[in-house]
Amino acid sequence: QQEPFVFFITVYAGSGLIADDLRARALQLYLSRPVTRTQYIAGKAAILMAALASVTWLPAMLLLFLVPVFAGSMTFVAENLYLIPAISAYALIHVTLSAFMILALSSLSRSRWFVAVMYAGLAFFTHAVFGVIGAALEGTAFSWVSIFSNLIQVGDVLFRMTPRYDTPPIVSAAVLVAIIATSAYVLSRRIRAVEMVT
Repeated sequence: QQEPFVFFITVYAGSGLIADDLRARALQLYLSRPVTRTQYIAGKAAILMAALASVTWLPAMLLLFLVPVFAGSMTFVAENLYLIPAISAYALIHVTLSAFMILALSSLSRSRWFVAVMYAGLAFFTHAVFGVIGAALEGTAFSWVSIFSNLIQVGDVLFRMTPRYDTPPIVSAAVLVAIIATSAYVLSRRIRAVEMVT
């Protein structure tokens, strides 16, 4: 249920974070001052991750802590303490994945609208490919192809639910790590290229 909010905030707030700086040639100005490439990327990521945490981690934690208020007892929280690290871990994975993907794409173009289309296309295309393969093979062993499905699979494990796809959860986790690592690499290389020009 949080996914639509995460998607639209990521696209709206994240697509222009670097693309707008590239278009206005402001990135050269930032990096010509005592601001390192790492600080620049960390600053942009922090802005977006804070916004995304406000619709993932924060509401979930508030909901968890409101249960005793309405139930009049701490029983539920006491019996489900694992939910606190589970919510935190899932939100961190979700937020980090979304932030690094959109920032990497934003570093590849000067147009925030093109970045938004690329992000939406990547997210929905991978899910559509999984749907086609799943229908053809009548199974879900290739759910690792879909970014959304990998996130769901890891979430099921964190929340102690039966994984809904046939893909081993460790494979889904590895794919998410690979996406984040690739995004960080692209981002680093793109900002480094501008830094070297300045």
